[in-house]
Amino acid sequence: MDVQQLHADAERDDIAELVVGAVVHTGGQVLILRRSADDAFMAGIEELPSGGVEPGEDLLTALERELAEEIGGTGPLHIDPGFVTHFDYVSGSGRKSRQYTFGVAHNDGPIVLSTEHTGYRWLHPTDLADSDVTPETAQTIRAWAAS
Repeated sequence: MDVQQLHADAERDDIAELVVGAVVHTGGQVLILRRSADDAFMAGIEELPSGGVEPGEDLLTALERELAEEIGGTGPLHIDPGFVTHFDYVSGSGRKSRQYTFGVAHNDGPIVLSTEHTGYRWLHPTDLADSDVTPETAQTIRAWAAS
């Protein structure tokens, strides 16, 4: 996976904001977080761990930082080789955004949530109908499961 090419692709497509996400998985199940009901953007929905890429930040550095912030992730990332997907959307601030999502094997450490989230659960991809993830997130999880 060429992270520099992903940056270049987003720039070519006039993407104003980059976001990274992770399909954190173990035993065929995926980690789903519940956003705080007080959040100004997409309050209360279930989602994958994700967050914005800071100016000048590499995608994988941003991913490691976001996983540390949102679920207490520590140590090296175990990224699934060959799996990265993306979707575009308009952010709460009205900016054209692209989320690059990587598959990341869970390191068996404890899940320690930030204040952005109120809960988490492990979900099998075949049980997506029992979740309120966005259609884009559901498609991302299905793509991961098929890879």
